[in-house]
Amino acid sequence: MTIKTTELIRTSQSWDGATLPDFPQGRPELRIIRLDFPVGAKTGWHHHTVVNYGIVQQGDLTIVCQDGSEKTFREGEPLVEVIGTIHRGENRGSKPVILNMFYFYTPGAEITIQHPELEKGKSAPKVIKEDKLIEMI
Repeated sequence: MTIKTTELIRTSQSWDGATLPDFPQGRPELRIIRLDFPVGAKTGWHHHTVVNYGIVQQGDLTIVCQDGSEKTFREGEPLVEVIGTIHRGENRGSKPVILNMFYFYTPGAEITIQHPELEKGKSAPKVIKEDKLIEMI
């Protein structure tokens, strides 16, 4: 019996073509997060400060940047997130999205910074530490 190996992506750029930053010195901490987006769900506006990538396990996820650019990632496709660019994720499809994301960071780093000031009637930005990452959804 043969095990099939398929490389899904190898890159040093995020999906928008920007070069990924150099990795900081020190021992990295790794985290895998599963995000479940019900139909019609979207995250708040936010940006990432660390390298992260993943794969859309189910459904189609659209990433929308504050400047209006966007890209839809289909089921089974890899996704290398933008860093330092304000964006949000949206499930515009007809079934739930399951997204597995992998984060590489120095312990204590700010992984995600929300921008609620971009939403109507919200307050100042909230910094999310790695242990509170999925609160933004």
